[in-house]
Amino acid sequence: MKKLPIGVQNFEELIMEDYVYVDKTMYIYNLIQNGKFYFLSRPRRFGKSLTISTLYCLFEGKKELFRNTYIYNKWSFKQFPVIKISMLDVISDSEEELKEGILNIVMNEATKHNIDIKSKHYKYAFDELIVKLSKKGKVVILIDEYEKPILDNINNKEKAERYREILRNFYVTIKSKDEYIKFVFITGITKFTKTGVFSALNNLNDVSLNKKYAQMLGYTQEELEYYFKEHIYETARELGISKDELLENIKSYYNGFSFDGKQFVYNPFSVLKFFDERKFQNYWFESGSPSFLYEYIKEKEITYEELVKYPVSELDFSSREIEAASANIFFTQAGYLTFKRTKKIGLKEKYILDYPNLEVKNSFSKIILEANYHLKNVELMENIIYEKICKNDIKGIIEEIKKIISSIPYNLHKREESYYHSLIYTIMAASGLDVVAEELTNLGRSDLVVKYANKVYIFEIKIDKNSNEALEQIKTKKYYEKYSGREIYLIGINISSELRNIVEYKIEKI
Repeated sequence: MKKLPIGVQNFEELIMEDYVYVDKTMYIYNLIQNGKFYFLSRPRRFGKSLTISTLYCLFEGKKELFRNTYIYNKWSFKQFPVIKISMLDVISDSEEELKEGILNIVMNEATKHNIDIKSKHYKYAFDELIVKLSKKGKVVILIDEYEKPILDNINNKEKAERYREILRNFYVTIKSKDEYIKFVFITGITKFTKTGVFSALNNLNDVSLNKKYAQMLGYTQEELEYYFKEHIYETARELGISKDELLENIKSYYNGFSFDGKQFVYNPFSVLKFFDERKFQNYWFESGSPSFLYEYIKEKEITYEELVKYPVSELDFSSREIEAASANIFFTQAGYLTFKRTKKIGLKEKYILDYPNLEVKNSFSKIILEANYHLKNVELMENIIYEKICKNDIKGIIEEIKKIISSIPYNLHKREESYYHSLIYTIMAASGLDVVAEELTNLGRSDLVVKYANKVYIFEIKIDKNSNEALEQIKTKKYYEKYSGREIYLIGINISSELRNIVEYKIEKI
């Protein structure tokens, strides 16, 4: 059984040490054959650095590393001089440190190629490196995490803009030295704007939302089942469940990322960690920066409903710099939201946003509860509600929700139905439940649908009305029809705006 490449971002090491390698060289081949200057944005831990390393080995002519891949018999493996730059290596506490860090990277690359650089200016040293290196052949330039210094200072707009100017001056060299360059590939978390870092690089082809490359990073369903066949078998055996049941659960937890609204991929980090530890946990989310998210959500009073309320267009991702972007655009680029489907509005195509999977939905909802509603002991709440749904204790779940709502400071409550929809959804999601808000049917939208095992719970929430009316709406609109064959429960809830809580509810089994 091949080893799991957790944290391994070096292609040569991955191949030589017999790690699992999911072959993505078909996409790399298509890129090289069809263009010269490329940019690709993806969330963290999605394989960007491994892609850079793979390209590095390819242009270094290390053919034997690619023996069992798509590209092996299609590429000449001619050796080209390669400049590899990672902004992860740069300290950005000050402008001076940023400039010094970039210069240091350039000098190290020059040393690697036995080139003497005269200039001590980060931009001119880069110019010099490209020109001198081109005497050995046209130059390949690979840049990883291009905007890292900006993201490190996203809460300081003035500082972020100064850093953007420094990076703009550095990267413009790529355009001005076009005649010396064979191929350019740049990665980052955020898409660039027309006035941003790459404003002068009008020849840079951004393939971030290009459907042809939507599955270039991340694992497809077919790749998961093919490359991890042995790991799937061993994990199912250890957990005492069938292969099909295991695959269904892995899909719910870790699949769901989409970069075109039509094709979906698994988060690779979560998949690798899951097969290593063989238990369902929020691996990718918890490897990030929850403290930063907490402050961002608290400052902007982010709610689930506001994040997914409006469809977005491709233009929304390049019209503003990331520190000035709306919250839903920021979170989509960071991977906390994704394109769930597309929607035609006239001649334009829009994207419908939502959480990609249970992992992100669960973790993000916990932070919203803590930041927006000042709730504590969220982990305890999660365990109580999850335990009650395992026992099919619907009354117990609602009573627990009432306790949670009553612990929210009165001044945070709003006398709006949408407020309670969003709050109850977030409580359910933070409890690790598979909950969907406003699920579409042919006759309308159900407020909340929770799925667990072979059971479905359909909630309709009213404010200052009555639970009978809520229950009747579910029946009239036939929200339950699509779940025929499963055990279905209808729950009508009435909330008092004066008492700021659930005052009555009715449960009916179909």
